[in-house]
Amino acid sequence: MTPTFPDISISTDRLVLRPFELADIPSFTEMMNDELVAVWTSVPAPYTEDDARAWVTRQAPAQRTAGRGIVLAVTEFLTQRLVGVVHLKNTDWRLLTTEASYVTAPWARGEGYASEAVLATAQWLFQDQKFERLELRTAADNTASQQVAQKLGCISEGVLRNAWIARSRTEDGGWTEIRTDLIVWSLLPEDFDGAPEQLSDGGGFSAYPEWN
Repeated sequence: MTPTFPDISISTDRLVLRPFELADIPSFTEMMNDELVAVWTSVPAPYTEDDARAWVTRQAPAQRTAGRGIVLAVTEFLTQRLVGVVHLKNTDWRLLTTEASYVTAPWARGEGYASEAVLATAQWLFQDQKFERLELRTAADNTASQQVAQKLGCISEGVLRNAWIARSRTEDGGWTEIRTDLIVWSLLPEDFDGAPEQLSDGGGFSAYPEWN
């Protein structure tokens, strides 16, 4: 049987990371239609509500049940508003390694939500799941994503040349694809030695009801 991550929610002082729900579809659709999301990801552009529904109801849950990783909706603790997404993917259960990607809603940028969410996920991954390596890959020109990796204390390990396809706007308002490099970052359990505790006293990791 293929190993899988458990159904969980993770809480910090400001955030709750949990499985997606049907109520997230409108906000998720809006978030994924942001210009910067289209530039740096491979999601459809434009991103429709049907795309969001397929992700929330089938594709995201399948990441966990197939053992490939886990997808967590990031929400504000107080307002329950959708802040972003953390996605663990390309999971290797023998090596106990996985790769994190993340998206932040336009209105929530500049608040440190992405680094807080990924840090909480990494702590759960290392402490609860006993993983040995978390990897991030950022496009060479995506400075905002690189800043998240740096805030986490990730180590830059090198460059994968010509390894990603980003998008750029054309004069007629459409999109064109451009090749770019990827910077590889890593985070190991020992990188947390002496790091301040980021999870709230009343938060941490908790089981979540089964989701489909």
